[in-house]
Amino acid sequence: MVEGLVQRLRSIVGAGGTASVGPKQLGEWRRLLTECAEARGGEVSARIRAAALAQTYLELDDSGRHAFLRLISLEFGPEPGRVAKAHEAYQRSIGTEGQWDAEAELRAALRSARLRILTQFNAIPQGVKFLVDLRADLLRYLDEDTELAPLDRELESRLAAWFDVGFLELQRITWNSSAALLEKLIQYEAVHEIRSWTDLKNRLDSDRRLYAFFHPRMPMEPLIFVEVALTDHLADSVQALLDEHAPVFDSRRADTAIFYSISNTQAGLRGVSFGSFLLKRVIDDLQRDFPKLRHFATLSPLPGFGAWVRKNPQDVVDVGLELDAGQLAAGDWAQKAATARKVNDALSRLAARYLTLAKASRGDGRQPLDAVARFHLGNGARIERINPLGDASSKGMQQSFGVMVNYLYDPDSLEDNVESFAREGAIATSAAIRRQARQK
Repeated sequence: MVEGLVQRLRSIVGAGGTASVGPKQLGEWRRLLTECAEARGGEVSARIRAAALAQTYLELDDSGRHAFLRLISLEFGPEPGRVAKAHEAYQRSIGTEGQWDAEAELRAALRSARLRILTQFNAIPQGVKFLVDLRADLLRYLDEDTELAPLDRELESRLAAWFDVGFLELQRITWNSSAALLEKLIQYEAVHEIRSWTDLKNRLDSDRRLYAFFHPRMPMEPLIFVEVALTDHLADSVQALLDEHAPVFDSRRADTAIFYSISNTQAGLRGVSFGSFLLKRVIDDLQRDFPKLRHFATLSPLPGFGAWVRKNPQDVVDVGLELDAGQLAAGDWAQKAATARKVNDALSRLAARYLTLAKASRGDGRQPLDAVARFHLGNGARIERINPLGDASSKGMQQSFGVMVNYLYDPDSLEDNVESFAREGAIATSAAIRRQARQK
C-alpha cells in the first residue's frame, strides 16, 4: 500500500521531484496530511500515509521540500476559533469544579495538527532520523522564510522530548567497533579533522577514550561524541595530542583527563542540549575505570576570537600588539623565537580580555561572546589557562591565531559555578586569567 501511494505521488510531483510544485501537488499533499492528522481509517492507515509522504519528501528537490514544509507550517496550526472558545470557557471556569476540565480542553485546542503529523512521522521505521534530517532542512530555509518558525518551534519541542537525556545511551567507541560507525566518526568530527584511519586509530589507542551518546531509534548514529586523552599534565598543544608518532602513555599513571574534541553530529538537533550530561557521564565513567584521575580539563578552541580581534583594534593596541589580524593569521611571526614570545604574551592578555569581557548581544548581555566558553562555563567549568600556539594548524591560525584554552572541571566546584553563572553571569577563572585580563 505504501508503494502504491508513493507511485501515485510521484506521478503528480514528477520524476525525482524536480517538477515545479503546483496546485495539484499541493492539493494531494494537503489531503494526505489532513488524513494523517485526523488518523482517518485508524492508526495503521495513518502511518501508511505518513510513510508514503516521508518517502515522497525524500525524493523532492530543495524547492519541493520547502513548499512541503510551508504547507505544514501555515495550514496545520491550531484552529483559532476553537482556541478562543476554549480560552473563554477556561476563564469562566476558574475557581469552579469545572476548571480542570476546561483547562484540558484548552490544552487540546492548542495542540496543532502539525504535532499530530510529526507524531505520525515519528512512528514509521527510521522516523526519528527522518524528523532530525527534516529539521536540518527546515533550519536552512528558516533564515529566509520566517513563516516556517511555528513548525520549527513545535518540531524542536518534540525532538527535545524524544531526545531527553534519560532516553540516551552512553557508549565507549573503540577500534573494534563496526567499520560503519568508525566511518561516521571521521565524517562527523567537527573540531580537529580526522585525516586518515591511522589518525583515528591513534585517537582510540589505550591512552585515549572516545564516548558517544546514542538514541535507541538511531543506534548507528552518534548524536554527540567526546575525545579524551589520558595524561599526567594539563595539555597545551593539540598537535602534540594528535601526534601519531608520539609514544603511547601508560594510562595507569594518568592523573589528568583532557577533553580535546566535542562534536555535535546532527544539524537537526540544534537547540537540543545534552553535551553537559555527556561530560558528567564521561567523568563518572573515567573515575570508575581510573581511580587515580584527579583533574578533568579541556583543550578547547577559541572560535570567535579572530573575528572579535578584527572588530576591536583598540584592544589590540592596548595589549601592545604591533601586528594586524592578517599578519597574526599568517603566522610568520611564530617562526622567530623572540617575536613569538612577545606576540604570544600579548595574545594571551588579549584572549583573557575576550573571554572575560566580551559579551553576546542577545539575551541579558551577561553571556560570554564565545560559544565554546558559554558551553563550558554554563556546565560549571572555570577558565584555567590560555595556551598560545595551542593549535598551529592553518584552521587554528585563521580562527584564533593559534590560541587555545583549558577549561577545568573541578567536581567540587561545578555546582557552585553553574549557579553563579546562571544567576549573575559570573565567570569562574584562575588567578592567572584574572591577572592577564587586567594587564596592559
